Amino acid sequence: QNEKELQNVVKQQEEKMLQLIDKSGEVTRLKGEVSQLKRSLQRAETEAKVLWEEMRQQEPKVDTAYVQERVLLRQEVDKLRLLLLEKEDTNLLLSDKY
Repeated sequence: QNEKELQNVVKQQEEKMLQLIDKSGEVTRLKGEVSQLKRSLQRAETEAKVLWEEMRQQEPKVDTAYVQERVLLRQEVDKLRLLLLEKEDTNLLLSDKY
């Protein structure tokens, strides 16, 4: 009886350790993804700066208000896409949980 209980406890501990190892791998993967996203963001910000500088030099030829409105609309679309993805991720986590 005691030996069987001990085996069950050991089995549960092994399962918990495997879950922690899986989570550790996931954290490492996510850290790499965050790092890559930060680099992408920095690249995009640099590109945006250069484009705005170019537009300012050509200001008489370019309707900057129109371009700025398009940029703001694109940012809003991107923000909404991100919110949708976050909601889908939350739903996936909830469906996996239950």
